[in-house]
Amino acid sequence: MSENRLRTDGVDPARLDSNMRTEHPDGRWQWLEAASGPLQVAGLPGFEAERIYRRLPFRVPAPLPEAVIRLAGCTAGGQLRFRTDSPRLSVRVKLGGPASMDHMPSTGQCGFDAYIGPIGSMRYAATARPGLGRTEYESLLWDEGEGEREAREADESSGMRDITLNFPLYQSVEQVWVGVRPGSAVEPPHVYATERRVVIYGTSITQGGCASRPGMAYSNILSRRVPLEFINLGFSGNGKGEPEVGMAIREIPRQACLLLDYEANCTTGRYCETLEPFIRLYREACAEVPILVVSRIPYAAERSEKQKNEWNARREWSMSVVARLREEGDRHIRFVDGSQLLGERWDECTVDGVHPNDYGFMRMADSLEPFLKEALADAGIAW
Repeated sequence: MSENRLRTDGVDPARLDSNMRTEHPDGRWQWLEAASGPLQVAGLPGFEAERIYRRLPFRVPAPLPEAVIRLAGCTAGGQLRFRTDSPRLSVRVKLGGPASMDHMPSTGQCGFDAYIGPIGSMRYAATARPGLGRTEYESLLWDEGEGEREAREADESSGMRDITLNFPLYQSVEQVWVGVRPGSAVEPPHVYATERRVVIYGTSITQGGCASRPGMAYSNILSRRVPLEFINLGFSGNGKGEPEVGMAIREIPRQACLLLDYEANCTTGRYCETLEPFIRLYREACAEVPILVVSRIPYAAERSEKQKNEWNARREWSMSVVARLREEGDRHIRFVDGSQLLGERWDECTVDGVHPNDYGFMRMADSLEPFLKEALADAGIAW
């Protein structure tokens, strides 16, 4: 009788399982640089101002904290939008650095993912896999020939379909190209329902930690349901309500709604000190833009009574600030109870007891969607 014992250390899954291998483009491509038309870069105000893939421009009204300056280079919430009839698609990417987190996949940190179809009926299509330790990569998203029609949300008369590529969540992007079959038509995307944008300010959770791929950050989930541009200003560990950040945020043009989700990075004292001044500073420039003040989601890792009491104190402070401002006449501000966003089994919704997994982000988006739509309706935005 033979023994079926083999060493199991140092296993290379890609060598044993073809489904684990990264596909590489074969060179038969027409490459389009994302920084030039007809591709549209959305969700990155820094790109709009300075042609750099940044969430905030370098030129701002007041000096920002160094950490915010650096984190603004992460491209969370950025999107490439276009229409094409190409049956194959690839990306070529140059990053500012490699993946480096031990509780978030490299596909979420450094990859792109792709959706097909118009807003409201998008379908996930593929994820670019950057490889371990790499700062430059090419990744085939799909090559379907003339088959797999059921995956397409196409105009039957032209074969054109809407494509949305979500940028990496936790790394900077220096350059990105999109590859299509030579001779394929590439056109600008359909316009949004309005030029106004949803802006979300917050923490690592807002930024997308720890989604498995970019499209699963809650801001990107919402962007597939609401036909507006979304701007993700989640600054990992550094959503602290500084007035300098508030001044930079209020400079972003054409805002439809501001969602404040930064409680998780503050002590109780700091949150109570900053929330109302931050809102009043914003209101000086954006008097009628709807504001949603969202209290923090529950943490599975939070067990002590002291932690729970401080969480409740910040939640109650958010409620009281919103109530006071509404009493003063601000009818465009609402409170959203973060303790309810994850539902009953909220303990299953995180990677590490704090940061949501994909299931948690989906629950957050499901819960926030009606509040956001109500706020947009209040602003006269409908579709």
